[in-house]
Amino acid sequence: MPKRARMEARPALSFSDEDKVGTIQPHDDALVITLRIEGYDVKRVMVDQGSGVEIMYPDLYKGLNLKPEDLTAYDLPLVSFDGKVVIPKGQIRLPVQARSKVVEVNFIVVDAYSPYTAIMGRPWLHALGAVSSTLHKKVKYPSSDQIEELVGSQSMARQCLVAAILHQPGAESSTFTEGGS
Repeated sequence: MPKRARMEARPALSFSDEDKVGTIQPHDDALVITLRIEGYDVKRVMVDQGSGVEIMYPDLYKGLNLKPEDLTAYDLPLVSFDGKVVIPKGQIRLPVQARSKVVEVNFIVVDAYSPYTAIMGRPWLHALGAVSSTLHKKVKYPSSDQIEELVGSQSMARQCLVAAILHQPGAESSTFTEGGS
């Protein structure tokens, strides 16, 4: 008698029209969420499936009271949205909580303007076992025997877009001390 494969009943990670309820459709808004990073609720976090790293910007760096000596070396240059090469200040590993799940994340710290405090990319999504949908403004991931979700803020995404459009390059001052790593 042939052995049967043991089937495990797991809830499916999927999106439906029901997930769009509460959003203004149609839209092209970024997926912007709030996450708990290093014990603090952090707003204006963009989820970007196209990013191969997690990025931390000066507002969050300053808000978490991080110092240059908290960073470890990160020598690879990054390319920003506008195509400019950005030399990272370093990297730091911090806990990121999404509802009941916590994963350790390596953030690349950059001294560049962004309306976002951080960008969460594929490494975080994969560590969480998550699937994101910009159309539905949600991130869904398995947790125990259920599917948890983070709901994005469409109004925050639009505020970030306006801030990016209104930003005058060169107008901001550096958050990092000269000579710091």
